[in-house]
Amino acid sequence: MTKPEICVILNAASGKKKDAPATAALIDSIRNDPRADLKLLDHPSELDRAVQDAIAAGYTTIVAAGGDGTVCGVSARLVGTGVALGVLPMGTFNFFARGLGIPEDPAEALETALSGHIVPASVGEVNGKVFLNNASLGAYATVLDVREGVYKQWGRSRIAAYWSVIKAMLTLYNSLKMTVTVDGKTMHVRSPMAFVASSAYQLEQYDFDGADAVRQGKLALILAPDNNRIQLLWRAAKILFGGIHRGEDYLMHTGHEITISARKKRRLVARDGENALMMGPYHFKIRPGALHVRVPDAAAEKVT
Repeated sequence: MTKPEICVILNAASGKKKDAPATAALIDSIRNDPRADLKLLDHPSELDRAVQDAIAAGYTTIVAAGGDGTVCGVSARLVGTGVALGVLPMGTFNFFARGLGIPEDPAEALETALSGHIVPASVGEVNGKVFLNNASLGAYATVLDVREGVYKQWGRSRIAAYWSVIKAMLTLYNSLKMTVTVDGKTMHVRSPMAFVASSAYQLEQYDFDGADAVRQGKLALILAPDNNRIQLLWRAAKILFGGIHRGEDYLMHTGHEITISARKKRRLVARDGENALMMGPYHFKIRPGALHVRVPDAAAEKVT
């Protein structure tokens, strides 16, 4: 019997409740495809072990089926291994997959994971931990904490995600005193949020500057002005619905390496929608071409 070509690691907790029938159909489709093995996670904590086992089993492509957090978790283990990453986008936003032209249709995405063109992709890193789209301190990490409670009550959706922003800004606003160094230039700032982006696609989706710098191999650091919570909420609304302006609504610095120190040494750091406590100072950098990703042939021409 021929060994399957890929291993699909599926986080069933990703996506929206209304998508449950589609997820069930996808699971059946993978199980019935002789080219694919399926590892269904009972809990996100099983992800790391599942990827390690798949690498040890010799699969040349390992597929992350879930949201950006799941994709980030799989990618962190694949960096530097030479094993290709496939993506079945099942999350709320799917910025990484959309940025690489990977289809959001499950059947098309599965076919891409099986036969798509392999391209190199850069990843961000903060204190040795990988991120694909962004990593941040402050307000955004707080929003993610609130978001999990909103998701449990209302289910996963973009509307629920936007509501979590409003709820967090109205109740949990806090400002940070930070020392920030970008490519050797140091500044002292006070801001409710330091947001480091490694995805040109995500920046463009929200009308931020910096996408061209990211495509050139840099990181983009976004700092929100130190205003009151109502002003911060207004700026959050402008991000969600359009009309954000550099200088007036945010400050941006771009560079290859960024270091942030805050008064509190241990803080929540958000990476691709997942929070974890980390010790500062926080060192951000880019690892060019560290990941190999399967994308549609048409998208490969744009990436390479």
